[in-house]
Amino acid sequence: MTGWDDDDHLAAFKTFRASCKAISAQPRTATDPRALGVSLREPCRAAKTADISDSAGAGAFFQEYFRPLQISRLGEDAGFVTGYYEPVLDGSRTQTDVYNVPVYRRPSNLFVRGYTQDSPELPNKGEVYRKIGRRKLVPYYDRAQIEDGAIAGRGLEICWLKSQTDLLFAQIQGSARIRLQDGSTIRINYAAHNGYPYTPVGRILIDRGIIPKDQMSMQKIREWMDQNPDAANDVRRQNRSYIFFREVPLSDKDEAVGAQGVPLTPGRSIAVDKSLHVYGTPFFIEGKLPIESEQSKTPFHRLMIAQDTGSAITGPARADLYFGAGADAGRVSGRLKNNANFIMLVPKSLDPVALGRRMPLPDPRPSARIARLYPQVDPLKDQQGDQSKDQKKAAAPAATPPSPSTSFTPQISASQTSAFRASASQLDATATIPLPQARPDQAPGQRRRHHRNTP
Repeated sequence: MTGWDDDDHLAAFKTFRASCKAISAQPRTATDPRALGVSLREPCRAAKTADISDSAGAGAFFQEYFRPLQISRLGEDAGFVTGYYEPVLDGSRTQTDVYNVPVYRRPSNLFVRGYTQDSPELPNKGEVYRKIGRRKLVPYYDRAQIEDGAIAGRGLEICWLKSQTDLLFAQIQGSARIRLQDGSTIRINYAAHNGYPYTPVGRILIDRGIIPKDQMSMQKIREWMDQNPDAANDVRRQNRSYIFFREVPLSDKDEAVGAQGVPLTPGRSIAVDKSLHVYGTPFFIEGKLPIESEQSKTPFHRLMIAQDTGSAITGPARADLYFGAGADAGRVSGRLKNNANFIMLVPKSLDPVALGRRMPLPDPRPSARIARLYPQVDPLKDQQGDQSKDQKKAAAPAATPPSPSTSFTPQISASQTSAFRASASQLDATATIPLPQARPDQAPGQRRRHHRNTP
């Protein structure tokens, strides 16, 4: 693997061992339908007792307990990486003329089937409803309705920020550090979402010709929104998704906590598609990334550990690289939107060839032309559009359309001719099933995290 010998394996080993604490805490009877299942338990037991103090020893550990398996999406040679970070924002515990944008905690009337109000956090995908009375469920308020005051005055405010742009960036990243005027800090993490699919505002700006695709970054988005507040209002509301937070007891020295429940490590933790991958899985990521500047192609070859997830992180070879907190981390993560090679380290207790024989490959995804001819439908959006035209018409529950299923299809060596496959979600046979869209261009910084147990 290109660059393997140049990496700091000791840093990766320490991050892996942090994940092992969460893996070891799982019930021994626990099962997992995903490809790796519970196979990480054996390497974790070994890591717990291993006396490793240098990079060479850590590298030998990974080589002893894992085998490398190159992975990619069907029909593609490489994977795709973006970056994320934890914003540091100014705020206030009370509303003032300067700080007048509320950061809301999860409302009590927000309902997700299978979860209770006592659940510490809710899924970052799927149907979310608003309870009316004891039985009636309707789709929850969208971003525009919430910004216009749909849940104001209910005591849900954790704190107040200067602008909707600050709040949007905290929601995209899934957590934030809020600096108060007395010098103290509030740490907020993802708690729930309102049930609408996430729409990247960067993609909207590109489609409208406002920011060229090759110049797109989180910094460009923020600059444009600050300079065009009225137009930014409209663009922001095209993303109907809205994130609710919870306050977490972390100090300024603590890193954010990922969806696995362990502190993230800058430069070593990644967010992956949790429907395909198991937290704690090591991935060796290799490519040329704009780390030093927007135009640079810095060689990047690093062993990283899956400890987080995000609703925009979908597919087998797709990762969000965590860079830490603050402006510098934001600048680096904001310009990442690059192809990279993914090599997953699979525990040697698993035989990918044998598993592949029992897992047939899914049908090929439709071409971009077919996807344009048969676009996805949005029953939830159509229903609410009808309701806005006729306020007297009774509201009926609607579900967010299922996301296109992605396949976990490793590209393996010549001696290995089979592949893993991700389990497909079961869909309601009575529902209208839209065709998958062709893979969109991913604008950087446009991901909604479900981490920070977060995400």
